[in-house]
Amino acid sequence: MDLKQFLDKVASDTPTPGGGSVSALAGALSASLIMMVAGLSAKKDKKNQREMEKIKKKTLAIQKRLLRAVDEDAQSFDQVIQAYRLPRETEKEQHRRARAIQKAYQKATLTPQLVCQQSIQLLKDAKFLILKGNPNAVSDTGVAAFLADAAIAGGLLNIGINLVPVKDQAFLKRTRLRMAGWAKERNRLMGEILKSLIKLG
Repeated sequence: MDLKQFLDKVASDTPTPGGGSVSALAGALSASLIMMVAGLSAKKDKKNQREMEKIKKKTLAIQKRLLRAVDEDAQSFDQVIQAYRLPRETEKEQHRRARAIQKAYQKATLTPQLVCQQSIQLLKDAKFLILKGNPNAVSDTGVAAFLADAAIAGGLLNIGINLVPVKDQAFLKRTRLRMAGWAKERNRLMGEILKSLIKLG
């Protein structure tokens, strides 16, 4: 699907693709910008060339993974919808439907968790590039950071929404602990990134 098709599909009156897919795309766009800046920096500064090439290689893998997550998020929410459409005439059907709904909601948290995890790494790379990368591309690095931040914010929101119906207390505890860790790391990194950008501006 090309970009225009994706935008039209997001704008349509269907539940998917929605905010989760858009968050994953924001992360993929951030990765693309980080790769660009790392490439420009490798050309300009031979001293940090090896580190920049490592960032490019690592970020390419993140970009590809987040791009797959765009479709995966939509598919996981489609499974929630399908679970709600299961028959519920008999007691056995009701139990089967209830289990399917619980399983689908838990699964729906997995892609936004991945988006958060991968986008935290993008923030770390953006911070490094702001300090050590090509200064002529610092605005591109800043945009990459803001996109990664948006991806994390969207990911956390989508995890939280999908956790609301979940009854498995162990799953809730594990997931909320991860969310708290990502939120704390996001705030720390973005605080440092913003300070660096203000100094450079």
